[in-house]
Amino acid sequence: MSAPKGSLANIDEAAMMRNGSESIPNLLTRLGDDVMQLVNSQLALFKVEIKEEAGAYARGAVMIAVGGVIAVVGFALLNVALAFAVSTLFARANFSQPASYALGFVVTGVFYLIVGGILVLAMKSRLAQQNVMPPMTVQELRKDKQWLKSEL
Repeated sequence: MSAPKGSLANIDEAAMMRNGSESIPNLLTRLGDDVMQLVNSQLALFKVEIKEEAGAYARGAVMIAVGGVIAVVGFALLNVALAFAVSTLFARANFSQPASYALGFVVTGVFYLIVGGILVLAMKSRLAQQNVMPPMTVQELRKDKQWLKSEL
């Protein structure tokens, strides 16, 4: 009695798997599955890191906005007081009262524009130094690239 042709292939494949050698199509299928699993895990890590970075940026942006609103109120009050104080200096120069008030407000406004510009540039440079690339994902991708090169 002879065995059907299909069952001989299954017996040979099972024997090869017991001996530790698999057929090339099976190896390629496993390699494809492993690569897909690797890519999926890398994407999951990337998503987690991006969410963490976005959360840090969002918290920073909210704190900057809150600080900005508080600073604007304080600057407005301080600006008015300082403008009146500066206008008293122009009162001695024999300007009319409205002209001395106007000059006081102009000088004070220019001062705050300079200070505000310095603050904006400082924050811009600090945010520019923030690393945009997720370091753990990049490191894992480099490891995986090396692993794939050594395996193939």
